[in-house]
Parts: sequence; C-alpha cells; structure tokens
Amino acid sequence: MREGRKTGFARHLRRTMTDAERSVWHHLRNRAFMGCKFRRQHAVGAYIVDFVCLEHRLVVELDGGRHAGDARDENRDKALHGMGFRVLRFWDNAALAEQQTVLAAILEALDCSFPAAAKVEKSRPPT
Repeated sequence: MREGRKTGFARHLRRTMTDAERSVWHHLRNRAFMGCKFRRQHAVGAYIVDFVCLEHRLVVELDGGRHAGDARDENRDKALHGMGFRVLRFWDNAALAEQQTVLAAILEALDCSFPAAAKVEKSRPPT
C-alpha cells in the first residue's frame, strides 16, 4: 500500500475503533500510562498496528475472532520483530472482560524495557 493510502486508511481505522480498542486506548492515550507515548492505528513499516510505543519499541494488537489461526498475523509479527519491535497480542474479549490483566501485561512489557537506572529511581521511596 502506498504511503498516502496507508495514512488515509489509518485515519479511517482511528475513526472506527472497536469497543475493545476504545477501552484500551482510554488508558494508553496522552502519556497516561507510565508517561509513555502511545500512538493508535499507526503505520510501522508495511503494517498499521493498533497501538505502538515507539520509544520502547512495543506494539499492542487487539484481535477479534477473524484472526483465529491467521498465518498472516505470524508473518506480521516476524516482520515487526525483525524491525526491533516486541508484539503483544490480546483477544478483544479479554481486553474488555479482563482489562486489568491486559494493562498489567503491557505495564510489565514496558517495565522490562526501561533502563536499569530508571527502574532504581522509580522504586525509591519518597523522601
């Protein structure tokens, strides 16, 4: 897909988010999640990913039932890994019914990517 068409398609996807995407986006937007900047429906290489934190090279994908057993997802994940991204995939129903578990998994993935100095600073008790 050409760059201009990809941008237009990403805009369309942002306007037509699923309930699960909308629910998770509520927690990730505006640096509200650990101060990390997430983008939604963002072009990464040849793909448009649901959510990405470029700073921490983390992609979060929410999948509906049509993705069950889809080999294209495996190829997509391999390509994203090749670009240096980690990919977390969750089912839409889990994002809605078990939102705290999904957010905890994202938090853990982000926490693993912070430098050691930031981890030490973060865990210090207030003085």
